[in-house]
Amino acid sequence: MHTSTDVFAKVRDHDRSAVLAAAREADVLPYFHVLTSPAMPVVEMEGVERIMLGSNNYLGLTGDERVMRGAEDALHRFGTGLTGSRLLNGTIPLHLELEREIADWMETEDALVFSTGHQANLGALGTLLAPADTVIVDSGDHASILDGCLLSRAKLRPFRHNRMDKLEKMLERAQSDGGGVLVVVDGVFSMEGDIAPLGEICDLCERYGARLLVDEAHGAGVLGERGAGTAELLGVAERVDLRVGTFSKSLASCGGFVAGSSEVIDYLRISSRSFLFTASSVPAAVGAALAALRVVRSEEGPPLLARALENARRLRDGLHERGFAVVAPQRLPANARVQEHAPGLRGGGADPYTIVTPIVPVLVGDDWKAALLWRALYDAGVFVNTALHPAVPPGGALLRTSVMATHDAPTLDRALDVFARVKREFESEHGPLPS
Repeated sequence: MHTSTDVFAKVRDHDRSAVLAAAREADVLPYFHVLTSPAMPVVEMEGVERIMLGSNNYLGLTGDERVMRGAEDALHRFGTGLTGSRLLNGTIPLHLELEREIADWMETEDALVFSTGHQANLGALGTLLAPADTVIVDSGDHASILDGCLLSRAKLRPFRHNRMDKLEKMLERAQSDGGGVLVVVDGVFSMEGDIAPLGEICDLCERYGARLLVDEAHGAGVLGERGAGTAELLGVAERVDLRVGTFSKSLASCGGFVAGSSEVIDYLRISSRSFLFTASSVPAAVGAALAALRVVRSEEGPPLLARALENARRLRDGLHERGFAVVAPQRLPANARVQEHAPGLRGGGADPYTIVTPIVPVLVGDDWKAALLWRALYDAGVFVNTALHPAVPPGGALLRTSVMATHDAPTLDRALDVFARVKREFESEHGPLPS
């Protein structure tokens, strides 16, 4: 007679099952809704037209004719799939062109393209770190970073989000750990929308002899004079050891990359399991990413970047004026590498620039209120993302809004009017929201 526990038992009675069942019963579950049109500023979702304020398509390039043609040309030239890993039969000339152009964009010696952004973090961290090493992470880092750290079995030392005193304390403790030390931060944090103070982080890493990896998933194709990300924006690109990025946001495709020194990239190329033992990206994805990167690096790139930041400012200010709790514009150092006259960058006095990234979180606090507010907005024709515990700390539920360069002012103003109307109706029934 078998006495072992059924490994599937946990799926029947996990700690979120009752909440999930209640959310489904009340029809307020904010996840897995079906998109039935391209990912544009206004989409069709489940048969209804809705303003899309929940996409990472920051430059709006998924609908760009040049990007679609890049995907189509690759499809016709190389077929629907490569049916093998990059190591064996899955490398095509487009991969090599893309890697060369990413390295040039990131101002690094080399770059390596992965099939997904998640695999890029997994492959870099899981390969470069060993159990004897220490990895120090910001508590707001993306889940793929944590997955890579856990895979490596390195000693994990987290610090409170963007708190440099806490980072220094972890660096001090790591001195007695033995092994190497790697600090890993997002350039732009995916939920909070704020920027890591990379200048201070670089100073601390250099003081304590640590290496630094910056995940530019939400920074590349958004920030900096050439759109090369947070490290470029803050003038520290040459001080960052590795930069990781994705094609699934501003570059309008799917995939990821690691950029850094030739010796590190060569090592990953022959040692990273998530690179070696997964199928190569479909050719259309590579072709689209390469075409999108060329748009970003063309003379049309800077105006697109500027419009994304201008729209972010418009959305943030509009939500603030309507009484929602949103992030304050973030100050940038005087040496920030920004585009001249970019309308999304404002400042004054001792602070020449402030910035709002295209991620604009709206704090709600309570999980149920967030789900109900999401549903009210959805029914009124605006789609946003919802972050509930454990994706955010307890009591930190938020609606994650985001903009594209291709949103026009009337569409954003229409969305803001919906927010205002929904807020009035919601508060009359459920009480006040944070402001």
